[in-house]
Order: sequence, then C-alpha cells, then structure tokens
Amino acid sequence: MSDEPIAMSSGQSLKARTMPGRSPFFAPAVMVGSGAALVLLSLVVLGHLSPVVGTTAVLGVAGITALALRTARGRSEDETMSEPPSTLDASVAKFASILTEPCLIINDRAVLVHANTAALQRFPRAQAGDPLAFTLRDPDLVTAIDAAFESKRPQRCEIHIATPNDTWFRAIVAPYTPDGRDGVLGVITLHDFTAQKRADRMRSDFIANASHELRTPLTSLMGFIDTLQGPAAKDAAARERFLAIMRSQSERMSGLIDDLLSLSRIELRQHVRPTTPVNLNLLIREVAESLEPRLGETGITLDLLLPDDPVSVTGDRQELFEVVENLADNAIKYGGDGGRVEIALVAGASRAGDQHAITVTDYGAGVAEEHVPRLTERFYRVDAESSRKKKGTGLGLAIVKHIVARHHGQMSIRSRLGEGTRVEILLPR
Repeated sequence: MSDEPIAMSSGQSLKARTMPGRSPFFAPAVMVGSGAALVLLSLVVLGHLSPVVGTTAVLGVAGITALALRTARGRSEDETMSEPPSTLDASVAKFASILTEPCLIINDRAVLVHANTAALQRFPRAQAGDPLAFTLRDPDLVTAIDAAFESKRPQRCEIHIATPNDTWFRAIVAPYTPDGRDGVLGVITLHDFTAQKRADRMRSDFIANASHELRTPLTSLMGFIDTLQGPAAKDAAARERFLAIMRSQSERMSGLIDDLLSLSRIELRQHVRPTTPVNLNLLIREVAESLEPRLGETGITLDLLLPDDPVSVTGDRQELFEVVENLADNAIKYGGDGGRVEIALVAGASRAGDQHAITVTDYGAGVAEEHVPRLTERFYRVDAESSRKKKGTGLGLAIVKHIVARHHGQMSIRSRLGEGTRVEILLPR
C-alpha cells in the first residue's frame, strides 16, 4: 500500500504503512516471468520451437523469475528493517500541540513527520510527508540537523527568512528516539527573535545617526577654531562672523544633546503611566507665551482655539508641555511660510467621548504623502539640508510619539503638498 499523510487535530502527522516482505517490484516480476513463459509455450505449440528447447527455455525463465523475486523480497525486508519511524506517539504529538512556538518533527531523511499548530500558522504550506526543504531552506539549519543526528546531541543555529518580510528564528534541533522503536526523529523548535533583531538594528542606526549629527557641527567648530588661530587671528570682521557661526553650531549640538537626553529619559519611564492631573487649557497658553519671541521674529500669527471650560487629563505636565511645544515649534519652523499656526483643544473628541484632542495645524508648504508615515522616525528628515539650517535635530516628533505612547494616547499626522500639515494628539481623560 502507498504511504498516506493523515491530518491530526493539533497539526499534521504522517502514518506510513508498509507490507513486510512485499516489494513494489513483486507484481511486475511475476507478470514478466509469466508472459515470457506463455510466449515460449505458444511457440512450441505452433511448431516454431522444438519441445526440448521450449521446455528448457521455460525452466530458465522460471528460474530467473524466482531469483528476481527472492532478491526483491530480501531488499524489501532490509528496507523495512531500516525504515525510519514515520508515526508519532500520541503523547508526543499532544505535547507539541500545546507549544506556543513553532515545532517541526522530521525523520532522519529530513522528511516532515509532524507540525504543531504554531508551525502551521507560521508556515501554512508545511505538509507532513514533504521534505523539510519545502518549508525551510537554510544552510545553517541543514548543518545543525546533520550534526544533531550524528552526535545525538541538540544543536542550535539562527535562521533568516527574507520573504515576505525579514524574520529571524533561533532554532534548536534535538534528536529523539521513540520508545520501543528503531530509528531517530529530529525535533526542531523555533523561537522568533525578529523584534530583538530589529531593536538591535535600530539601536545601531540610532548611534550611527547621533554620531553623525554631532560630528558635523563639531567638525565645523574645529575648522573655525583653526582659522581663528591662523589666518583670521587679526581680522576683526572675520572673527565676529566666525564666532557667530560657531555659536550657531554650538546651539545645534546643545539642542541635539538635550533631545537625546530627553528621549532617553522618556524611554526609561515608558512603562510607567503618569498619575498627575494636568489642565490642558493652561498648559497650551503657557506654550504660546514661551513662543512669543519666535513669533515676533518671524511675523507668524498663532491662533488658540480653546474651550471655556477647563479640560484636564492624567499625565506628566512637563512631558505634555514638551509635546505641544515641539509640535508648535515644528509648525513655525517648517510651515511658517503660510503665515499662521493654529493650536486647538477639543474636549471629548473621540467617538466614545473618553479622549481629548490637541491639534496643531500650519498652512505652509506641507509634506508629500509618501514621507508622512516616516516623520516620527528618529533623525528622519524630508529635506535634511533645510532642516539643519533651521536647527532641527530630527528627534522632535520621535519624542512626541514616545510621550504620547506613555500616556496611552494616539497620534496622527495629515499633510499634503500646498495644503499644510495637521498633527492630532488624542489623550485619555
């Protein structure tokens, strides 16, 4: 009988059934031998062969057929004896089914015997009876499987799956010998550490970006210092101009360091929810007062749309002040060519009425839609050169996002070229 894959409730298992002593070559050998004997007998009857020659030929065919059958039977018995276990103990299958991480069980030919529910969810095409390579193709995994079967000891490796998205698994391959059976199975468990891998990459990118942002003004400062100590040492006009530029670069470095420290402080308290009541009306007015010098320099009008009744939330006052200040500062900096910035506070703005909304809107040039989803990434700039000239650090919206997350709020950004930008923050009561 042919092998048949049989599905189990907790996953998939393969149950192979074989007939000991019966080879797939048994029937063809009998048919060929019988056919040859009939042809020889027909030739004798028709007179084309003498009875002696015909009888000798029939006996020869019978002997060859018997020898072929005996060889096929012996080979079948050898294969049956060496057949790896392809059925799985019910207790092992049940244990695998309760694992929350993907678990694949293979035989010593790397053919899939069982896949638990988590594995089937992660690899929908995994089919018992198929080679493992149909599901997972990784050279390190193949090496680990070979080493596990040879050494009879668990082996570890990392697997990277590039499609459809980058995913990383830590794989453990452990050999397993079923009770009372010959042969060895391999149990592969997979731990998804994609989030950790991405966090490590993000941390590396962050350090690289921070180093670059600090190195640029620092290099500029060193260059001006060398110039002032050399050719411009006695040039009063050049000295005043260089000192002004050095001050600007120093302020840029100071702002970047302040933002880095602020982001680090927020991340340390990310999982601690604030408990202090904050009056948003007063807070927004204080932000507006702190921006008056900037508004006077740029000629931009700041409109406040605040309700008469006080609107309060539970939060960290200093952090919420930083949120509104960063959003208003960005609106003035990058949307100020519209001549007007608007800060609005709406009580019970959500459908359920349990969240208050703070919106900051500018009427400037706006941002192309493809850039909007990335605006809260650290150091992401739509126009890096323009941002640096305006003393932007590239961390403002990243800080806002982290503060809003700490307050269990929501943040949305809408922008179109030529129509300005609108940032909305929803904060729970």
